[in-house]
Amino acid sequence: MEKLLYQVEDRPPILTTVLLAAQHLLAALGGIIAVPLVLGGALRLPPDQIIALVNAALLGSGIVTIIQCKGVGPVGIRLPCVMGTSFTFVGAGISVGLEHGVPGILGASLAGSLVMIVGSFFMPTIRKLFPHTVTGVVVTMIGLSLTPVAIDWAAGGVGSANYAAPGSLAIAGLVLLLVIGFVQWGKGIVSASAVVLGIMIGYLVCLALGMVDFTQLRSAPVFALPQPAHFGMSFPVSGIAAMSLAFLVTIVETTGTFMALGAATQTSMPGKTLARGILCDGVGSAFAAMLSSPPVSTFAQNVGVVTLTGVASRHVVALTGGMLVLAGLFPVLGALIVTIPQPVLGGAGLMMFAMIVSAGIHMLGKSAPTKRNSLIIAVSIGCGLAVTVRPELLGKLPAFVKEVFGSGITVGALVAVVLNLFLPGREVDALEEDECEADPLVQEPA
Repeated sequence: MEKLLYQVEDRPPILTTVLLAAQHLLAALGGIIAVPLVLGGALRLPPDQIIALVNAALLGSGIVTIIQCKGVGPVGIRLPCVMGTSFTFVGAGISVGLEHGVPGILGASLAGSLVMIVGSFFMPTIRKLFPHTVTGVVVTMIGLSLTPVAIDWAAGGVGSANYAAPGSLAIAGLVLLLVIGFVQWGKGIVSASAVVLGIMIGYLVCLALGMVDFTQLRSAPVFALPQPAHFGMSFPVSGIAAMSLAFLVTIVETTGTFMALGAATQTSMPGKTLARGILCDGVGSAFAAMLSSPPVSTFAQNVGVVTLTGVASRHVVALTGGMLVLAGLFPVLGALIVTIPQPVLGGAGLMMFAMIVSAGIHMLGKSAPTKRNSLIIAVSIGCGLAVTVRPELLGKLPAFVKEVFGSGITVGALVAVVLNLFLPGREVDALEEDECEADPLVQEPA
């Protein structure tokens, strides 16, 4: 197993830490801002209310990121996790919001978060459902599900009039080559900060070519105070049911993300460690709702940053949380980062997400080469890819079915778990333990 550049408890020099934290910020910020923008647009909120949602999302994500990384009592996995608003909740959020407005979304999120809080106490049992084969499938599906997002970024963004324009693809290709070069031939901090260096150079190239749009920067307020309970709350029963279902799905996806993070940071993932992380997701989502933010969950894309750079320090990502808090208090900072053209993010994102696929394949390689395991891997990844590349497959099914099976990660995970439980010969998999627990490089989080 390759040695990490910075392990979980390492504290890099302060300037290095700032640069590495900014790298995680760049990877996560677009996704955090996108959810409140999508919700605000779907509900036709006025600009000032959309801004309030965005600021609350950044502030909530930042505070919960710090708690997840540093830990507060039994809350927080104490690993390099970036927290952010999740697209898993967008479908439920829009359906609730169209009928009950933003107060209904926030109230349903607060009540629904109890599902994740209660679920965290069952993680030692849930952990037993994830032997090497199942875990490898989930991690692989995380990377495969994220890869189309990077491709859309590289092409200029979904809905762009110039989608897949040669210029956009060239910029994305340049950034991809830069990141590869920095990782492969860079030393020390250059290799560790490959993503941020690639993005910076790509941004400067786009700036020289006139491809940077400063419209959002000019309209962003410099400073904004947080507005807890700005929208108020209501607790519609139908909305709570929809959000609770979304939180159940999130438990499955977040468990897979934590397993991928365990592999990336060379950290064992027993049930009690998973429980702390899931509990933080639940408590954090409740806290976010009180801040007037949509629910938060662990961002899988930042696992790709850890895998790619070998920087597993939780203290680096805790600083990313501080940067998110500043972006929430000073919207102009977030608006500046949003000016990064999507092709630039696409080139870096493709590399990050593909590294998650690589980690999943590596984990699958540790599974016993049996017909049973081959069936589990083939069928679960095939089913997960089916809804990833053809989401219209679920178009005529009931809403709750689309809510549960709309994510390729969830479908792949559920199919793998079910096949592992019911195919004959499960006792073989029962002997499979996380080999990382016997690895001298592996550490248990404090």
